Amino acid sequence: MIHRRVFSMAVFGVTAAARSAFSQTPTWSQFKPHPGSLKERMHAGKPIRTASAPVDSTRSQLEAMIQKQGQVDLFTLDGQHAPLPGEEDVAKFCKLAEELGAGVQLRIPHQRLAFMTGRFADLGVLAIMVPLVEDVETANEAINNFYYPPLGNRSWGGASRFGQKPPADRLPYSRWWNSNGMLGFQIETLRGALNVRNLAKPGVDWIAWGPADMSFDIERHSNSPFKTIDEVHAFVIEQLKGFDVRVPRPGD
Repeated sequence: MIHRRVFSMAVFGVTAAARSAFSQTPTWSQFKPHPGSLKERMHAGKPIRTASAPVDSTRSQLEAMIQKQGQVDLFTLDGQHAPLPGEEDVAKFCKLAEELGAGVQLRIPHQRLAFMTGRFADLGVLAIMVPLVEDVETANEAINNFYYPPLGNRSWGGASRFGQKPPADRLPYSRWWNSNGMLGFQIETLRGALNVRNLAKPGVDWIAWGPADMSFDIERHSNSPFKTIDEVHAFVIEQLKGFDVRVPRPGD
């Protein structure tokens, strides 16, 4: 029989070790993009060719968009301000886009759904944008669920995920995803702008603007140090100098 004191000390030791391990947060170097990937192009500031498309688009409609633009890297879906049908429709759309040589970027419905970044990735989405990010807690939820261990805590599975389909080797695919999947945050409030250095954590690939909602926020805060959207943009760009995250200029 194990003595209670010995058992308690053993549990305490395991707990302390676990806390120590989890306190070692990943660094930028661990999120190094795969050579030649869209993720690498994103970080290098190179153009990413996008096209907005309804989730019920047919193959011929997507092919027409590709022909018109010459090439499409990402078909974009807006799940925040447009109806987003069932998950089967999203998975079908992602599969069709992948067959045509493109990925899908989804703006999820709400920042409180940041914990579902992995779930959307399981449906085949390659790039996810979380809207109205203001808090570190939201950033952590999005990152932790988007990436596989050891960089995050995304659960293994998903028959519709982008790239290699099941049966797939767990470790090779998880490493591939961690260096190819793309995660972005949309800054749409003064609070988000002022906190942006804490939000742009390792694993965040780009920061996007929300000019209309930012305008609302500026208008209702008369005591704000920022009087225009351009002033907010300039502040964010200055704050993120030296960060390995893409920060598009206003209008990009």
